[in-house]
Formats: sequence, structure tokens, C-alpha cells
Amino acid sequence: MLVGEKKKTSLENVTYDPLYKHAAENAIGVCLRVQRGERATIITDLETLPIAASLFDELVRVGATINTFVVEDYSVRPLLHMPEEVLAGLEQSDVSIYCMQGQENELLTRKEMMAVVNRVKPRHAHMVNINHEIMMEGMQADFIAVDAISRKVWELAKEAKKIVAKSPAGTHIEATFDPKLKWLKTSGIISREKWGNLPGGEVLTCPGNVEGVYVVDGVVGDYLCAEYGDIKSTPLTIHISNSRITKCECENKALLEEFLAYTHTDENSDRVGEFAIGTNIGVKDIRGLILQDEKIPGCHIAFGYPYCEHTGATWYSSTHIDVVGRAFDIWIDDLKIMEAGKFLIEPAL
Repeated sequence: MLVGEKKKTSLENVTYDPLYKHAAENAIGVCLRVQRGERATIITDLETLPIAASLFDELVRVGATINTFVVEDYSVRPLLHMPEEVLAGLEQSDVSIYCMQGQENELLTRKEMMAVVNRVKPRHAHMVNINHEIMMEGMQADFIAVDAISRKVWELAKEAKKIVAKSPAGTHIEATFDPKLKWLKTSGIISREKWGNLPGGEVLTCPGNVEGVYVVDGVVGDYLCAEYGDIKSTPLTIHISNSRITKCECENKALLEEFLAYTHTDENSDRVGEFAIGTNIGVKDIRGLILQDEKIPGCHIAFGYPYCEHTGATWYSSTHIDVVGRAFDIWIDDLKIMEAGKFLIEPAL
């Protein structure tokens, strides 16, 4: 080490809950299918070090060549840019894992990282805001079973002309679809063709049009999730016409003000860029954790960035915020596939 050079944080010999071991085996062995000799990159932060260490130990066990980055070794938070050392590491990776806590205004930084991921195409696991609760629930799921139900939903959805979603809280939305835009299956089984969140479990697209009312009695996404958590007691009601927000109502005026500011950042921040059906049958209830909660069986939408590089959408936004409700009934065209958050269809064989 050169004089004055800061010592880099190690992931070796970090203490973590032994129950993380199965979650790590799921991530490395089932979802990413890491093979001996493959080059793996872990990007993490000090807060998430124990979880990252469990993934590191599993990568060691399977014989991967591992490159680790703890971002506080390279820059102060919130990050203004993804450190160049991280981007250079991704350029050489077969597998990559982003395993850390998001902070306000770091979305553009993550987009810098994802630009490399989308070009180089490692098998990439995106674990923003992963925490103890998610490791103990969503990451313990049977991802082979999650993939089977996800494939069935994807097979139905990609042919759909209309999907209707309703909830006891008052959601009633109708979405129609452009056949030129792709439906994506992100079940937790990650390929080079499409990076995925872990825990996985959703089928999504950019909708052609959305009309109706979405009542968020679960969570709102990005950094607002950490700030407000489960908002069941003060739901956010969003009125939507021609895929745009027309009006919002919420008893929590601070949340309402922040959500409206977020969804008016640019000309498309208030536009529905994602329509999704959650498929992680291992997730049983909203926990106030967006990474996991958006995977609960149900319907969630997001305003802003429409994952152009994957869906084929031709418009852009600098923002993306998910909203999640509870206990949905869902119809794909005339087929009812879900009632009160439970699937009525059999998984694909």
C-alpha cells in the first residue's frame, strides 16, 4: 500500500446472521448460477457489509474470482457519480451484485452503473436497500417456484390487450398495451439478457395507456420508502388519465408534497412507465421495504423511466418511483388470475 493510500474495507471475516447462508446460496447458486472461475463483482456500502459478506463467502465457496468495492472507500455519500474503479471492475465481470442502501439523489449514480451493466451484460443482481428482513423473507423464497408462476403470468400478459386491477382500498385501474413493447420476466433467475432485482418476482412492461385510480396502501418507492415505510394508515390516492397523474390525495401532507415534487421533476416524471404484476409467492405481506414489497403477488405501477433499453419504449425520464398496494384482484383480458392477492392460475410446467 502506498504512503497516504486509504486501506480498503474487506468483506472477509465479517460477522453476519447464520440464517443469511440460505439466502446467499439462493442468490449465488440459484439466481445467478455462478460457476467456478467466473469473475464476480460486489458493490456495497458500510451499512450493508454483513449481507455483502454472506454473498462474498458463498462466492468464495463456489470458486469465483471476486472483486469487491465498498463505496465509502472511494467517495462520500450521497454519491454524485459512481466511482471510476467500480465502473472499471464491472467492465471485466461475468457476474455483478449491487448490494447497498440507496440515498436521496443517487438514482442518477445507479444509472451510470446500469449503463455499463446494460452494455457489458454480466448477470447482474440489483439489491438496492437490501436489509435483514428481506434476507430473512423474500430471499428465502423458492425461486424455481417463483420462476414457474412468473413464466405463466408472462405467457398470458404478453398477449394481453387489457389488464384490470382492483383492491379493497379503492384501486381500479385499466391498462392497455402496445404490442411493440416487450413484457419482461424478472423472477429472480437472472440471465445476461436482463438483469434482475433480488429478491426477484415480477412481470412488467411499459403500458400503452393507464386509466383510473391507484390507492397506495402499501409503500412508495425510492428514498421515500425509507422515510415513510408502510403507509396503510395514511394511503396515497393517485388519479390517472392518459397514463398521467391528474390528482393526488393523502392525509400525510408531507408525503403528498414529497411525492408530488418527485413526480414533477421532469416532463415524464408523472407518466406511468411501468405496469407490473408481482410474483414472489414467498412474500406474504407489505413490510415497508420497496425492494421486497413490489414483488408481493399483486399489481404495482411506477411513474417515470420506462426501462427503454428492455421494453422498447421511446421516451425518457430521469426519475422512477414505484407505488405498491395490497390484496389485488387482477384480470388479464377476461381471465381472472388473482383474487385478494392469491393466484388463481397454475404455474407453468
